[in-house]
Amino acid sequence: MVLGLLLYSISARDPRSPPGAFDGVQVALVVSVLLADAVALWAIAARITEFGFTPNRVAALGENVILLVNLAWSAVLYFRFLRGRGSFASLEKWQTDYLPVYGGWAAMVVILFPPLFRYS
Repeated sequence: MVLGLLLYSISARDPRSPPGAFDGVQVALVVSVLLADAVALWAIAARITEFGFTPNRVAALGENVILLVNLAWSAVLYFRFLRGRGSFASLEKWQTDYLPVYGGWAAMVVILFPPLFRYS
């Protein structure tokens, strides 16, 4: 949900305008979801350790790792922008350049999981 809000707000914002209060709220949301994602990754890893690998667990693990990387670097870029040490365009470029990673993971799940987990 927060990633969707982040993508929407980035696309709707004028990249030339200075940082404002809403940008601070966005950073707070990104940091909070990073913490939630870390908890989710811990829970997924615990389930894999205890019960083994399943397609659903592996898919969730991969998606959460991808999300963690995306949001962590987004937070860094947003902090740089808020402190005047980076441009908003770099955050925009990061998000648009990273979107294919999600598509690549989805393709891997659809194409590689059936033979890996022996189901048809």
